[in-house]
Amino acid sequence: MINQLVKNIKKLDAPIVVGLDPMLDYVPEHILKAAFDEYGETLEGAAEAVWQFNKGIIDRTYDLIPAVKPQIAMYEQFGIPGLMAFNKTCEYAKSKGLVIIGDIKRGDIGSTSKAYAIGHVGKVQVGNKTYSGFCEDFVTVNPYLGSDGVRPFMEVCKEEKKGMFILVKTSNPSSGEFQDQEVHGKPVYELVAEKVAAWGDELMGDSYSYIGAVVGATYPKMGEILRKVMPKTYILVPGYGAQGGQAKDLAPFFNEDGLGAIVNSSRGIICAYKQEQYSRFGAENYADASRQAVLDMKEDLRQAWEQ
Repeated sequence: MINQLVKNIKKLDAPIVVGLDPMLDYVPEHILKAAFDEYGETLEGAAEAVWQFNKGIIDRTYDLIPAVKPQIAMYEQFGIPGLMAFNKTCEYAKSKGLVIIGDIKRGDIGSTSKAYAIGHVGKVQVGNKTYSGFCEDFVTVNPYLGSDGVRPFMEVCKEEKKGMFILVKTSNPSSGEFQDQEVHGKPVYELVAEKVAAWGDELMGDSYSYIGAVVGATYPKMGEILRKVMPKTYILVPGYGAQGGQAKDLAPFFNEDGLGAIVNSSRGIICAYKQEQYSRFGAENYADASRQAVLDMKEDLRQAWEQ
């Protein structure tokens, strides 16, 4: 699937992934009203509102972007109806030709890790048949438990030709409490990056590994170091926009060919209609505001590369 992601990025000249991380207060009033009129102020009503919100954004951006990244926690908070909205979102995005990065941040060992992998990127055996629980192409994985937590995902990804992005250096302010601590003269995030590169050598696509890394846009100097440590690793870069990451800081995450990284924006795109610069669209045309935000992000990245 890494080959498909790279192909999509090349075709659209847009190393952008839209984070579909909806909260109810992100959803315009007219969508909420329609959902609550049909299902009441219930978990089902909330899930329907989230699904319709996502659908509108996908419909107006799928021709501009290579991938979407739904964050499963935003759906789990609405229980089983929320998970159904998550699944509908993934399936609909896939029907539009988008690569799905399931932001699930799982990290466990043994059969538990294998079950997570099967549920999200594999197939489960039921009698004589197999079924896909969800239809993501990639998932995010927490490597804190070491190889015991990662290899079950590797096994499933190898079988299904799917991939993962492993947390290496995250964009949150307190990430350094653990990730920046030195062990034998190297920060922990660099040691994790070395393992990601080694694991990645076992699961190679045409040019890049099925095993990617998550490195926050808020740490460009670290990104430069990690790019060298993981030359064949695709880097998922969160933190652009709302979290403070700027386009001018992103060049170190990419290789000289302009590939090697994909930049995530969540609130900056899905909540664009709430921003002053897009207020002209109004809540009724929230998805048009999201489309314009994608176009502006693409131009922002282009200008940064040219500097």
